[in-house]
Amino acid sequence: MLIAAISIGPFPTRLAAQTAAPIPYENMPEIAPPGVRIGKHIDVPDSAKGPAVDAAKGYRLQRLGRNLYMVTENAYQSMFLVHESGVVVVDAPPSHAALIPKAIAEVTDKPITHIIYSHSHADHIGGAGGLGGRPIIIAHEETRKLLARDNDPNRPLPTVTFGDTYTLKIGGETLELSYHGNGHEPGNIFIYVPEQKTLMVVDVIFPGWMMWRRFALAQDIPGFFDQVEKIKTFDFETLVAGHVARTGTRADVELQSEFMKDLKAAAGAALKSTRVGIGVDPRDTANPWAVFGNYVDRVVIQCVNDLTPKWSGTLAGFDVFIWDQCYAMEQSLRID
Repeated sequence: MLIAAISIGPFPTRLAAQTAAPIPYENMPEIAPPGVRIGKHIDVPDSAKGPAVDAAKGYRLQRLGRNLYMVTENAYQSMFLVHESGVVVVDAPPSHAALIPKAIAEVTDKPITHIIYSHSHADHIGGAGGLGGRPIIIAHEETRKLLARDNDPNRPLPTVTFGDTYTLKIGGETLELSYHGNGHEPGNIFIYVPEQKTLMVVDVIFPGWMMWRRFALAQDIPGFFDQVEKIKTFDFETLVAGHVARTGTRADVELQSEFMKDLKAAAGAALKSTRVGIGVDPRDTANPWAVFGNYVDRVVIQCVNDLTPKWSGTLAGFDVFIWDQCYAMEQSLRID
């Protein structure tokens, strides 16, 4: 039975092709590609680290200025502003949303009167439904459309929406909300607190770190580039980025901008210098997916190799997501 089964049709050839040892590309980077399990990653540089979280609390409370605070468990970040009659909360990540009332109670016994959504994604606002009360919820109109589609009770629909700008003046405090187009996703807004010179923009800047994979899953990579440059135009001293263990600075924005420009240049150079079809198995020449996949892989290999010497010891997590960034960048340069 075994011999008869193996001898049927072209199956043995396909099996041999699928089980043969893979042939690596030339000049493979030392940084392991996606899907390859490795041991220890590159150490996180001190410049990317933040203050420790009190294990007994499970969160860290950081004062950002008069009446303004950040709450974090050192992976996600939310913010709240205390005013005369209550508290405005900006984002409620499920990772620590249940702890936000405890953090607020450290500084005031006033109720939550408003919640501001930075954008629609559940990992940043999926704890809003558990904060209780009947707060006014403010978001961009595109965020409301996405939340209406998702129909998630943990992300209640906004009660106030806006298009370009919205200023919340309450109890002597001011928050300026503005929309600058699709970068990360439609509806992702900038939240600026002018007196405290604090700007909150989520999933765009990652202070001291490599961006999350593929430009933090940006829907519009040219728009993402534009938003990094737009952040520079604000008069801020502290940036709340929604992720990582510390707040950001203007220097962090400049550093990420520099990396992104290097990434774009490296991917562009690789696209120009790489020839289609080199090293493709002759049996695959009629398979355009295989031919072009080979080309893209070799473009990305060059991109990773070009960026590694300068950036591998500078941005935390470089070796985790650099392949993703190069794949996303070459794709954007070809089709955007």
